[in-house]
Amino acid sequence: MLNFYIPKMTCGGCAKSVTQALLSVDPKARIETNLAACEVQVESVLDEDVFFAVLNEVGFPARRA
Repeated sequence: MLNFYIPKMTCGGCAKSVTQALLSVDPKARIETNLAACEVQVESVLDEDVFFAVLNEVGFPARRA
């Protein structure tokens, strides 16, 4: 399980955009967002660097939670 802290994820629309971005690199990923904590959990076989890269590309830079 990968855990990301995304400080710019402040609303439901942001959470949807983040989820769509993550699914664009791994459509089979299981994603749970915690909007109040600005955190996302991702269950995937891919390396976390792939997810960091796509989040940066879409304007939601992240760090490990």
